[in-house]
Amino acid sequence: MNWLDAELATVALCWRIERRDGVAIGLTAHDRDLDVDGLIHHAAPGMVPSAVRREVGLEADTMEVAGALDRAAIDGRDLLAGRWDGARVAVFAVDWTGGAGRVDLGEGVIGAVEMADGRFSAELTGPGAALDRPAVEDTSPECRATLGDRRCRVAMAARRRFARVVSADDATLVLDAAEPVADGWGGGTLRWFGGANGGLESAVARSAGAVVTLRSPPVFAVAAGVLVEVAEGCDKSLATCATRFGNAANFRGEPHLPGIDLLTRWPGN
Repeated sequence: MNWLDAELATVALCWRIERRDGVAIGLTAHDRDLDVDGLIHHAAPGMVPSAVRREVGLEADTMEVAGALDRAAIDGRDLLAGRWDGARVAVFAVDWTGGAGRVDLGEGVIGAVEMADGRFSAELTGPGAALDRPAVEDTSPECRATLGDRRCRVAMAARRRFARVVSADDATLVLDAAEPVADGWGGGTLRWFGGANGGLESAVARSAGAVVTLRSPPVFAVAAGVLVEVAEGCDKSLATCATRFGNAANFRGEPHLPGIDLLTRWPGN
């Protein structure tokens, strides 16, 4: 007999959350921890799922989960820092008495996150959400590829450098290594390998020698000596692509395509 057909239901809702950095946690609405498929799902009775809406057509499946912030599992600071952005979530039900069987209710990735009064709510979007993305890219004078990705094809192994933070003032960092070329790290990324920001990435606005200015201040305080990895950036112009990287053949933009302002020009202008 199926455990769901029993006179007394022993159903426990569970969530398995896998972050993009490889961290995986399990949570359950039951009042004690459960071992499911080798992962301990910690008791989180305050976790409440919304109704799971599954669509037969092409509409995206959506679901929402809410609960109290728990520093041992989901820290509000980590939510704000973006550590949970894009995390994959599987929602399912099991028999909390240990019986065999599992009912999958849905899965998706964490989208919009809201926090208020010590609680959080996260929207989960299913695979159907990919159908909402534009099928064709808009034209642009600048390159639409990211430096080093499969469309750009610039080798990044020699364009990444480890350094340590000498000092930090708001969004400005002084490193113990200098940029390879003028503003060479501008438009690139800085990845934190230690301290409270460990595992996070920050976008670099510009650089000058050993001074790096981030687009926004780090989420957590930065201590001197923290190890970081800085990757070169690109201003996405054809001139930079051709002269600095020798990669004009893979430029993903249309710098010579007339823009919409052509319609406003008078003859002879």
